[in-house]
Amino acid sequence: MPNPLLDPTTLGDLLRVASADDFDRWHDQIKRTGGCADPIHLTGWTLTKDKTTGETLHHYTTENEPGGRLRVACGNRRASRCPSCAWTYAGDTYHLIRAGLAGDDRRDIPSTVRDHPRVFATLTAPSFGPVHNRPDHGVCRCGTHHAPADPALGTALNPSTYDYAGAVLFNNHAGDLWQRFTNRLRREIAARAGLTQRDLKESARLSYGKVAEFQKRGALHFHAVIRIDGPEGPDTPPPSWASVGLLTDAIRAATAHSYTSVSVPAAADQPARTFRWGTQLDVRPVKAFGDGSDITEQAVASYVAKYATKAAENTGTLDRRIGELSELDRHHVPDHTRRLIEACKHLDPLYPDRRLWAWAHMLGFRGHFSSKSRRYSTTLGELRQARADFRAAQERQALGLDDREPDTVLVLADWQYAGHGHTPGESALAATIARDLQHNRETAREALRDQLAMEGAAA
Repeated sequence: MPNPLLDPTTLGDLLRVASADDFDRWHDQIKRTGGCADPIHLTGWTLTKDKTTGETLHHYTTENEPGGRLRVACGNRRASRCPSCAWTYAGDTYHLIRAGLAGDDRRDIPSTVRDHPRVFATLTAPSFGPVHNRPDHGVCRCGTHHAPADPALGTALNPSTYDYAGAVLFNNHAGDLWQRFTNRLRREIAARAGLTQRDLKESARLSYGKVAEFQKRGALHFHAVIRIDGPEGPDTPPPSWASVGLLTDAIRAATAHSYTSVSVPAAADQPARTFRWGTQLDVRPVKAFGDGSDITEQAVASYVAKYATKAAENTGTLDRRIGELSELDRHHVPDHTRRLIEACKHLDPLYPDRRLWAWAHMLGFRGHFSSKSRRYSTTLGELRQARADFRAAQERQALGLDDREPDTVLVLADWQYAGHGHTPGESALAATIARDLQHNRETAREALRDQLAMEGAAA
């Protein structure tokens, strides 16, 4: 049923789309994208032939599709841009992180990885000046008891003295700081095991999967699963000296070491700076099953997946690159965030190699939001390929081609980009499709959870 709150233009367009003769096919296309908010439009054709006989086995063209176009999912990871594709990305990230915690036989990661020392660590940014917060005693330094949703939280108590330039430069160098941390961590582990760096490589490997998160103040911090494996990765047992206690102690030492820092030279009106991690370091062991106090594999994987689809939007910034500062007025960007973006604009010519203005919408950060070491677990690419292979197998079966050997079939194709997005009415309908799909997923997940609980109780 059309939403009565839609504006007349959108409602009229929605009725146009819904009453079109090809609406069912359009609906099927959008459902296949998962209700994508900004689908890619393609025009073209495919021709499948038997290599030996030349027989045409299947022919497809977009000429008969709605608008003469095929719509495919945009694949954007940002929940603010496309909730549907972000949901898929979050699911992939969940499986990637959990595979490194619990194992995945389909991808040659044994369940014995659960026996490896592993912790969930949060490395935070240093202070750039006092901000409005909710301390344990409930009263901010400003004398106010802030509600959880108070927009003042995270903003500077005194904007005139807050180091906005330092905040965006830290974000910009956070990836470099992480690399120095991991390098130092290997040294700290080796020292505690009584080994040289070369000996450590022959007996153990450090693996991790991490995600970045923006605090309300606009400063970046990292959440990471960090694990000690045997020399060949998760399928080899760690050495006898490896323990959660040793790993935790090494992480604390590595974050505090003077080597784990990044120096930024002075430029014009900016002083030289040396960035280190903040003092609020949290390191907790990961348990297979919780007892109410432990952090579990599922909780960690869910937490990382949640932030993998977010960027700096919770600070009020834009989710795309900024052309002119005047855009901040049109989008009502909060003052604290505006000052961080303006700092990027001011600093950009002073540090041209850091491309601060290009990444001003990310408050200076230009790294990957989620990343992992090479042998932590599977890869996002492998997960996407597995999904593509599954869909290709479904398509072959639907076309009656699943009994043919792949090397006997020739596929010719020609595709052209033809635009992206929806009309206003299509956008409203796509959002409805996405909500229905999400409801179905949640219902299925709850049913599976109830089934596992019943099986656990019976056991």
